[in-house]
Amino acid sequence: MAGIYVHVPFCRQKCRYCDFASFPDKIGLAESYMACVYREMAMREGQLKGYLFDTLYIGGGTPSVIDENYIAMLVAAARKHFSLAPDAEITIEMNPGTVSASKIDMYKRSGINRFSVGLQTANDKLLADLGRIHTLKDYLSCAKLLKGQNFSADIMIGLKGQSLDDISRSIEIAAQSGASHISMYALTPEDGTPVYSDYLNGELPDSDEVAEQYAFGVEKLKECGFERYEVSNFCKKGRESRHNMNYWQRGEYIGFGVSASSCINNVRFTNTFDLDEYFKCIISNHFAVIDSAEITPPEQRDEFVMLAMRTAAGVDKAEYQRLFGLSFDGEYAAAIAKNAKYIENSDGRLRIRDEYLFVQNTIIVDFLKA
Repeated sequence: MAGIYVHVPFCRQKCRYCDFASFPDKIGLAESYMACVYREMAMREGQLKGYLFDTLYIGGGTPSVIDENYIAMLVAAARKHFSLAPDAEITIEMNPGTVSASKIDMYKRSGINRFSVGLQTANDKLLADLGRIHTLKDYLSCAKLLKGQNFSADIMIGLKGQSLDDISRSIEIAAQSGASHISMYALTPEDGTPVYSDYLNGELPDSDEVAEQYAFGVEKLKECGFERYEVSNFCKKGRESRHNMNYWQRGEYIGFGVSASSCINNVRFTNTFDLDEYFKCIISNHFAVIDSAEITPPEQRDEFVMLAMRTAAGVDKAEYQRLFGLSFDGEYAAAIAKNAKYIENSDGRLRIRDEYLFVQNTIIVDFLKA
């Protein structure tokens, strides 16, 4: 299993919490940028000849802000240069304030079969505080256009002034609108973003309040028929994100565009975050990689365990043995004993108990060795 990620770094305006590579003032460069992405794909074709890609994920930024023809050409370029599985999951991220019936029709005709929609919250005041360009009405219009499609809705917790009622309403609206997958993320105040000032001023919920919101959200999602399969991801039966599952199962993936990361044959590499530098590199037939490192065997084991422990399924001990030739219980005896209260270790798997999954980092750290 392997995946393709493409980063589209344009948006109408930058959200107050956004720390991603996105350039709202440079959307006029979208055509030139996408031409470079197509070219970067062609440059990687020979290296990736033997791969069958199960997923293609178009993220950002806001991919839905650019001309839909560029997106159709992107999917066509991926099919031209790489082997995409016949039933490949092809996802595009969308901001509800940037979609239309004609765009969604073009996406579907190009082969896109999964849509990730940024609701974030059903409270218009909170949306405005976050710097989002859409309203609840925009989201509902978008969901109506996606009726019958496989789509996911993003919801955020930990927002300034957010109540449990806000979270409940957001989940109910996402579920009733037809979403078959919901991602529920806690706001992360990144240094350098406007929302970081709110954090420094003590205006955001503290960690205990966020934990309470998360636990409340988990129960609400369960009531609405959504099962947790990873710490922040919930879905109806069979609607897991195959692209994200590939990450959590430590599969291989190739990234295209500014800031995109890749992991191929146990080598991790990342493209430049600088748009001008990306243009210069690709136009001169050079990869735009600024950082590359081989993942050592101990690091591989750490990643396998860390990623698996984020999921509801946990670590498959037989798979660990197959991949690394080591007994999981033997390697991690001390960590297992120390965290006996927080984990379940039976039927060939080790998993974090449901009630402790939100604080998984404090448990996982005991299992890291590299």
